[in-house]
Amino acid sequence: MQWILENIWLILFFAWGMPLGVFRSKFRKMVYETEDWTINIKPYFVKETKALMGIVVLDVPEFKKTRNNYRFYLLVYLVLFLVYKLQ
Repeated sequence: MQWILENIWLILFFAWGMPLGVFRSKFRKMVYETEDWTINIKPYFVKETKALMGIVVLDVPEFKKTRNNYRFYLLVYLVLFLVYKLQ
């Protein structure tokens, strides 16, 4: 129990970080219009960032829902990091 209390931030970041691959992969595949798995390891960020910020909007029916879920996920990640740093 003591180990858990001492490493609670590590546990929280790890637990919240698990779905990152799924959210990012789905979003990048929509943005770059591909089903190829290699999009996850390619260093393309400009179009992805523009789409995340709402500058680029795609005509894919589920794009806005996926984008908003990814935004929420990243926002919670940012809040966790800020609380950790301010503590």
